[in-house]
Amino acid sequence: MKISKTLAICAFAFSVALVGTSAQAAKVKWKMHSAWGSQVPHLGWEALRFAEDIGKLSDGQFTVKFFEPGALIPANEGFDATSKGSVEMAWSTAGYDVGKYPALAYFTAVPFGPTLGEYMAWIWHHGGAEIRDRIYEKHNIKTMHCLAIGPETSGWFKNEITDLEQLRGLKMRFFGLGARVMQKLGVSTQLLAGGDIFPALEKGVIDATEFSMPAMDIKYGFYQIAKNNYFPGWHQQVSIGLVEINMDKWNSLSDQNKIILETACRSSMVRSYVETEAVNPGAMAEMGEKYGVITRRWRDDQIAVFEKAWNEVVEEDSANDPLFAEVTESYSKWRKTYSKWGTAQALKPTYLD
Repeated sequence: MKISKTLAICAFAFSVALVGTSAQAAKVKWKMHSAWGSQVPHLGWEALRFAEDIGKLSDGQFTVKFFEPGALIPANEGFDATSKGSVEMAWSTAGYDVGKYPALAYFTAVPFGPTLGEYMAWIWHHGGAEIRDRIYEKHNIKTMHCLAIGPETSGWFKNEITDLEQLRGLKMRFFGLGARVMQKLGVSTQLLAGGDIFPALEKGVIDATEFSMPAMDIKYGFYQIAKNNYFPGWHQQVSIGLVEINMDKWNSLSDQNKIILETACRSSMVRSYVETEAVNPGAMAEMGEKYGVITRRWRDDQIAVFEKAWNEVVEEDSANDPLFAEVTESYSKWRKTYSKWGTAQALKPTYLD
């Protein structure tokens, strides 16, 4: 009887040890490259919070280590690194992958585009995600949108722009589909990572730039060289980012860890968007009062020129690129469907004038 009891106790202890060993072995540790540094408001900050959330939600069983741009790979090269498995995950944006597929720009920001709700309704519920996933999965990449920020400014210029002809011949950092619009107006555009913009302005490699919004732009110090900040950000009324995940690593995750990652993603999207809306009014005021930035607004007739050029870009690029045409059709179909609802419930800023 004593022997049986002793054996039972030993068996129980052994089983506990096995469970502990199994739990230890089940821990997942990933490296995450970030396209933005940890000190960049919202874009970088949210990457850190996203990684922290995964650790908390998993009670430490799934941890993600943040790596600064350049620590593992250059800032904008998450696509190739995750495709090959050099890193498990990259915190980035589809707009940095337009060299692979120009149509991917639709999955970051669209000129004269929708609100965040309308935008994500297209991606999550009306065909956008299916096209996005089909593109990335061909390269062994799983993606999900995890980041959102509010409207951006449309440029920092050394001089006031009274006539759009002044844009002709300028060298300007410009992002996404808006760059195609600026090219139509005679601007020579290039895409630079955030940390590369100020040195390029300082050395005269570029004459002007757009990057983001007051809360971020103020940190980069563009105002030291270009004092004229133009609004509205017709090219990026809403901007969204994503994580790129090596598909083999994604498939190796437990169902629970997949849910944890997806939950952290959606939390990050809401938090980052609301935060940018909360801080930009104060940052905009600070730029003017403390640094002498001149806030300017494009005239309606100038914005009409941008819009006309955008429509031409859509037509031309759709004619030359079947994938671009497919994404355009899906996006435009949803916007048309949404417009009746959107118009019906829209309010003017005030009815008391």
